Amino acid sequence: MLYPILPIFLTTYLGASGSIVGLIEGIATATQNIQMGFAGYISDKLHKRKSLAIIGYIIAAFSKPLIGLSTIWQQVFVARFLDRLGTGTRSAPRDALIASSANDGNRGKAFGLEGIGDNLGAFLGPLLAIFLLYYIKVPIRSIFYLAIIPGLLAVVLVLFVKENKSDFKSKTNLTAKFSSFPKKYWNYLTVIIIFGIGNISSSFMILQTKNIGTPLIGTILIYAIYNLIAAIVSYPSGFLSDKFGRKIVLLTSFVIFIISLIGFAVTKNFVLIAILFALYGSFQGIFRAVGKAYAGDFVPNELRASGIGWFNAAVGLSGFFASVMAGILYDKVGHSAVFLMAAIFATIGSLLLTFI
Repeated sequence: MLYPILPIFLTTYLGASGSIVGLIEGIATATQNIQMGFAGYISDKLHKRKSLAIIGYIIAAFSKPLIGLSTIWQQVFVARFLDRLGTGTRSAPRDALIASSANDGNRGKAFGLEGIGDNLGAFLGPLLAIFLLYYIKVPIRSIFYLAIIPGLLAVVLVLFVKENKSDFKSKTNLTAKFSSFPKKYWNYLTVIIIFGIGNISSSFMILQTKNIGTPLIGTILIYAIYNLIAAIVSYPSGFLSDKFGRKIVLLTSFVIFIISLIGFAVTKNFVLIAILFALYGSFQGIFRAVGKAYAGDFVPNELRASGIGWFNAAVGLSGFFASVMAGILYDKVGHSAVFLMAAIFATIGSLLLTFI
């Protein structure tokens, strides 16, 4: 509901610049993903998945209305930080529950199914925002207040999840120290970090769509379709990665991402922008499912929350630099420079994935 209107709320209603949008989204992304690493460590250490996930869902739910109450961008910054802190806290233990629920031959499909749920919600949410804004005539700030409702519903649903206590060995000498992870895992994270410097926030795609003259309702609709595409490709990409290997499927998503970035850099055509958003959705659907499944392949079960958590931390840390750099380029040079910079790092990451 909130993501496609947040950059517009910041720039149009609170007078924030592109650099501020990049700063907020960069720190938000970094907070979420770095917290996944710590939450994964805590989850493995305490042998707790479900309870930690519930805490994260509660924090995320109650942070949403704080954005609507904001009168300056600094308040949005704090609320967005809390939102992503909660999301990061819940994600690693939730992902560990998913990874442990499937064997190696089905883990890609398991994360693909999770990707369907997440992206389908991100498709329906913007449609609900359109209905509330344009048909019910709800003020834009009220959208942020109403977002607490699905957030609390998610908390209730998690209560019904059954945690498998056999996920953990009763007497294990392994800890979530960095030395416990194999070299191939760190090679993979190196690739993800380099590639991630080009993995800019989709806020810049949204701003570019708005800047070519697309009305708010059209911008939100395009964003909804982007998430629908991501939902559609999540499960098939997980299935294909189980069958043919993670690397080739993940590399395909990298190439799709590079093509979409170059397209955003050179076109101002509404139809092409919509097509590029669809390509970008394909990348996100594949990367979300296969990227995490691949990280889970490299580590033993008792370190799986940490392994996937630190993978997400790597995504977040590189995403922070990506968004901050993109914000500066957006204000100082122009929108094309943002996407070309991202394409360069994404290309380097693709080459590293191929040869490492």
